[in-house]
Amino acid sequence: MTSLTVSTAISSGRVRLVSDRQEALLVARIRVLLVAAGFALLALIAILRIVFLGIGGGTTGPATLEEALLPPRGEISDRNGIALARNYPARALWFNPTALGEGGPPLIKTPESLVAELKAIFPDLDEARVLSMLASGKGGYLRRRVLPEEANRVFELGEVALELPQENDRHYPQGTMAAHILGFVASDGKGRVGMEQVLNERLSDPALRGEPVQLSIDMRVQGALEDELRRGMLSVNAMGAAGIVLDVDTGEVMALASLPEFDPNRIDAQGEKYMFNRVTNQVYELGSTFKPLTVAAAIDAGIVRDFGKRYDASPVEIAGFTIKDSHDLGASLNIAETLIHSSNTVSARVADELGGDRLRQTFIDLGMNQRPEIELPARGFPIWHDKWSRIKTMNVGFGHGIAVTPLHLASAYAAMVNGGIYRPATMHKIEPGMAPKGRRVFKASTSSRMRQLLRMIAVYGTGKNANAAGYRVGGKTGSAEKPGKGGYRKKSLVSTFAAVFPMDRPRYVVIAMLDEPKGTTASSFQRTAAWNAAPIVGRLVPRIGPMLGVRPDMTRDVDISDLKPLIPGGSE
Repeated sequence: MTSLTVSTAISSGRVRLVSDRQEALLVARIRVLLVAAGFALLALIAILRIVFLGIGGGTTGPATLEEALLPPRGEISDRNGIALARNYPARALWFNPTALGEGGPPLIKTPESLVAELKAIFPDLDEARVLSMLASGKGGYLRRRVLPEEANRVFELGEVALELPQENDRHYPQGTMAAHILGFVASDGKGRVGMEQVLNERLSDPALRGEPVQLSIDMRVQGALEDELRRGMLSVNAMGAAGIVLDVDTGEVMALASLPEFDPNRIDAQGEKYMFNRVTNQVYELGSTFKPLTVAAAIDAGIVRDFGKRYDASPVEIAGFTIKDSHDLGASLNIAETLIHSSNTVSARVADELGGDRLRQTFIDLGMNQRPEIELPARGFPIWHDKWSRIKTMNVGFGHGIAVTPLHLASAYAAMVNGGIYRPATMHKIEPGMAPKGRRVFKASTSSRMRQLLRMIAVYGTGKNANAAGYRVGGKTGSAEKPGKGGYRKKSLVSTFAAVFPMDRPRYVVIAMLDEPKGTTASSFQRTAAWNAAPIVGRLVPRIGPMLGVRPDMTRDVDISDLKPLIPGGSE
């Protein structure tokens, strides 16, 4: 073989080798492309499936991929962005009696032994209900909320019929706090009782679920209110308590509590029992807390002008009834003394001089003839009469004869001290400068005079136990007997303190109410508001004042110098 032939053969081999390599690379690239295309196709099918389920393939799925990534229900937060209600992925415990196949046994173990094992995992398990379900072979939820560690222990039981499906769970991070404001979400996915019910459509709207709904409440204030109400309720063995903190200029509810409370995370028979909202749904005769409203109406109408004038304080005999004071307050009293010592007789006489038509119209202007104005669905109808006789007018003048909610009272006090403007209460946060215009009920001069008188009650009268140092608290006690068969029950009181602070520039109304308090060592064996409701406010205001931008200042106060000489020991 010549050298030329050898060289040609070598070159031919190299060409074939290069060609083989190129072919192999081409095949490899095609395979990679095919695999990538396969994955892309699977991803496209998955996306199309999601969209299909949302638009045409199901009634409950998301309509778009963006919706699929959103929580199934919007969040609720307080005014500072603290989460109050949100959704979490969670597992439930479900009993599937056909898990072992049709015709097979529903369980491997006996129902009794399985219930005992489940009880060890879930100490609060309703054994009777679960045993009934397991024994009857009826499928359904055994439990709606199962923690990861609990789910692992259920798996370890080796019972195929116990399934743990993943669901979206509505959770209330603050527990029982603000339960009557929030309400809860039922098993059908709809809100119940509180703002969950009011906002149900808004929270369920896919276009709006991404943004939390901000309420007016401040959870720091809410926690302090509930804590002090609970402390006061337990110390005097009361059957219940209610309270509210209200912005006098906007109507925003900063806190609202009804005790006993329920847990929205776990709705059971006891929880259902405590869902009734005493602040917005229960009506009471709120007693002497009405006396300042009567006096304000009389000042506004020009009936009360001379604050040095003395009124007859002897018992009032009318229509076969006697109106008298709880104890002898003297032969006569002026207006300042009437409120400081809480005289029924003088308040009744002032109301009588004012007249039923004018007093009734004032209460209508304050919204007391209708359900309280607020977004919450549970709102009680007041006990109201369209025609007021003379004795009815006198009774209303000192806090009997009509029954309203504590929220009615809070809104009325706000109007009485804020310059005379009534605004409805709201659970929604109001941006600065966006408060509703409201309607005028009292003259500004009347409001100014009432701020003086309310402050004097806390300094010299029945409200002394609410007089938190430096916070210029003003307010009025009210201790009303509850009606019953055959008349009023003398041993069953509703004790209320309606307060405002700071009185030199009113910012907030605070209502604290106790339902049927008992005389205990904590209240010096007294059942009246001066000894049980007023101290709640006295402890609460220093706690919430700094949170709300009101700091103690011993150098400031409302000027009461022109009224001081009218009361014994009040002279400069």
